[in-house]
Amino acid sequence: MPDRSASVLIQPVLHRPSPGFRDFARLGGLEASVRGMLVAIWPLEMYSQLGSKELVSWAYFLIGIGSLCFGLTVPVLGRIIPRRWLYTIAAGLYLLAMALAVAGGPWLTPLALLAMSFGVVTNQICINAYLMDYISRVDLGRSESLRMFYSALPWAIGPAVSVILWKYWPQLPFMIAACTSVLMLALFWHLRMGNGKAISRARRQAPNPLAYLGRFVRQPRLVAGWLFAVFRSSGWGVFVVYLPIFCVEAGLGDQIGGLAFAASSLLLFLAPTMIKWQQRVSLRTAVRLAFTGASVCFLIAVLGAWWPLAAVAGVLMASIFLVGLDAFGSLPFLISVRPAERTEMSAIFTSFRDVSNILTPGVAFIVLVLTGSIPVVFLVTALGMAAMALLARRIHPRAGGRSRPGRG
Repeated sequence: MPDRSASVLIQPVLHRPSPGFRDFARLGGLEASVRGMLVAIWPLEMYSQLGSKELVSWAYFLIGIGSLCFGLTVPVLGRIIPRRWLYTIAAGLYLLAMALAVAGGPWLTPLALLAMSFGVVTNQICINAYLMDYISRVDLGRSESLRMFYSALPWAIGPAVSVILWKYWPQLPFMIAACTSVLMLALFWHLRMGNGKAISRARRQAPNPLAYLGRFVRQPRLVAGWLFAVFRSSGWGVFVVYLPIFCVEAGLGDQIGGLAFAASSLLLFLAPTMIKWQQRVSLRTAVRLAFTGASVCFLIAVLGAWWPLAAVAGVLMASIFLVGLDAFGSLPFLISVRPAERTEMSAIFTSFRDVSNILTPGVAFIVLVLTGSIPVVFLVTALGMAAMALLARRIHPRAGGRSRPGRG
């Protein structure tokens, strides 16, 4: 009898359910609350501290380089540090960023954004690896759409509220984000994800980061999927950084950019519908149409050179297609990853954000130095989106469709 009761007590621990869709969605919702609270005020705070859009572009460019270099070392750290502790370090970097931002100043504010970037890339590498461990390939689309649904409200409320709070008490949004980071970390430990499945299996170690970069380059489907993510992120970067600065310089005020981003975030509630539409029309058609639509809308934003509200309207309409790409634009990469390369390719995929954080401000800096016009930045963005629409023709016609009965 004692042995049987002991086994009953032990059984829940030994057979703890694996994290599911809603667990990842809840965790993603808290992470979105942290970033959503700050996304609209980072460019305003940087512009306030540095004083010019050219310096802001240059700072974002250097931060992007630093973040990319750091991101490429995360898989190496992952062989030394258990994944659960690596995720904990990511939350710690969020808290460090908040502390530096509260202190403020022309030096500490860029350092705060750098620490935030380090935290984001570490967080996303860990989460992507966990996703590929616990969620099957055919269910990745459903998981992503539910995560975006849970993230919609934080992304919608955060930017609008934070700009108002920042205007009257600049430190308050960072304090709120710090508290939310603690809640995110607490939920992660409550879910007990451990170190994931793939990390516990013995497998050949890559001698250095360049080894898995080589494997990545030799797989065209992964390269194309990564480029889709880079340009999608660049579109958001132009929205988040340059639209608010444009609004301030055009006399529209410092709240229009945040309100526009908040409005676009409401579209995240449509993510499940977008996924269903993508499955009906095929992944290739959906990605092509989304990039084409974004390109046309950024072309409309170029009219902001003569009519400022056209820039707001054009970029806001472009966000409809960018949200669609958020919903299904990662699938060309994720469904092409080999199981044995999950951790390494997760690091490669997550680098799209850092590369876009280099590409976007770098190109914008050159454009602004030569022309001084943010609408020209919108024009260059439109051309990049059009190039991705052409590249999307290479996606396999049946990729990303519904799974067949009895499979998956």
